[in-house]
Amino acid sequence: IPRLSLPLIPAVFPAALWPAAAVEVHTSKEVDAVNGTNLRLKCTFSSSSPISQHLSVTWNFQPEDLSSHEPVFYYLKEPYKLSAGRFKERITWDGNIERNDVSIVIWNLQPTDNGTFTCQVKNPPDVDGTIGEVRLRVVQKVHFSEIHFLAVAIGSACVLMIIVVTVVIICRHHRKKAQEKRIEVADTEL
Repeated sequence: IPRLSLPLIPAVFPAALWPAAAVEVHTSKEVDAVNGTNLRLKCTFSSSSPISQHLSVTWNFQPEDLSSHEPVFYYLKEPYKLSAGRFKERITWDGNIERNDVSIVIWNLQPTDNGTFTCQVKNPPDVDGTIGEVRLRVVQKVHFSEIHFLAVAIGSACVLMIIVVTVVIICRHHRKKAQEKRIEVADTEL
């Protein structure tokens, strides 16, 4: 009996060392966006297999009231738009399969778009794996964040630079006029 079990162990053990083939999907966890604007929902993936001709991308939506999932977008060899539903004519493909990017854009955000978007990628033979989830909150105003602070800082620096350049130009202009007057006065004295 021990001789029979020894050859079986090496056959089973190496399979346990190999990780299972799976697709990993990466998204932001939460996104705030202003009502009436457009939003790019970024979704990227990694796969242990090369990109397949049969790669598919499925975007779904679940409203905040946790009612059933609604289809949002589908990709298989090419993007397919919805023919009905709340996102009809409001979703466009913004991905690049060669760069492992399967992002979409939602146009004209509305408060009814509050909820969770899921992004699932299947890259045969990698068909299992994580599903990306993004919780979207449509707000009336954007909260002051680091990005806004950076924008204000850069804007302020630009305005300050314009003021400094303007002052330098005005000073040079006045100096030139003063120098011309001195030359004029010197010429008339001669």
